Amino acid sequence: MTEHQDISLDWMSGTGEPHAPVDLRPEVPHPARMYDYYLGGKDNFPADREAAEKVLALSPLVRLSALANRAFLQRAVRHLAADGVKQFLDIGTGIPTAGNTHQTAQLVHPDARVAYVDNDPIVLVHSRALLAGSSRGTVTVTQADLRDPAKILADPQVRELLDLGRPVALLLFAVLHFVDDADDPYGIVRTLVDALPPGSHLALSHGTGDFVPASEAEKGPAIYRSATAQLSMRTKEQVLKFFDGLELLEPGLVTAPLWRPDTAPSATDAEVGIWAGVGRKP
Repeated sequence: MTEHQDISLDWMSGTGEPHAPVDLRPEVPHPARMYDYYLGGKDNFPADREAAEKVLALSPLVRLSALANRAFLQRAVRHLAADGVKQFLDIGTGIPTAGNTHQTAQLVHPDARVAYVDNDPIVLVHSRALLAGSSRGTVTVTQADLRDPAKILADPQVRELLDLGRPVALLLFAVLHFVDDADDPYGIVRTLVDALPPGSHLALSHGTGDFVPASEAEKGPAIYRSATAQLSMRTKEQVLKFFDGLELLEPGLVTAPLWRPDTAPSATDAEVGIWAGVGRKP
């Protein structure tokens, strides 16, 4: 993808209502496309790659962190599905790539239901185009903002697909660090978790500057300020607060590669800048 594109959403809405074309703004770095670049994807523009390379120049572990985060998503979803969870609310889904939530969950439960939510029309263009025709009836893609959790919970597509009277896995992978403290991220998570019944789970990952010198910790967020979203890194103690009132599953809050790894840990796994954990609502 190398050219400026305007993509119409008319055929994607599922409602028959026309939508205005979406300007992908290829000249402005976009966090979802930067993340796609870290993962080795092709849904990115030169501006995204340039900004991503600046971040990588600060820390080569950023790419490792992105890959570790993706692998954690797959392990967490696989574990939850194996534990009987068949409903997933994935907020801040980003641009789809191999091993998405619905693909992973449906390997365990072919009838697993996944409601994807993202606030960015650019992400929705990619998501709906790539998901068109797959798992029809068990997967939805909804435009809504994590900062308005009540709207997400009341969304007709979400309510039609998910039965909120039965356990749901709430997935917040690498999205809360795009929510400023002023927007009350802890209140947002409480609102979402409070709406789910006992036996539901919260799985999240969150960027951190815990493993870099304080003088370096602000350089990455400074690059994202030139993009379309801000970045708020948080400490382990701050990330743990998102699990207040939940039973944190073993091994607790750890760096993403160390959450129930499929392979033996490497020497750098303990310093990957992504905290990861899964909690159960009692």
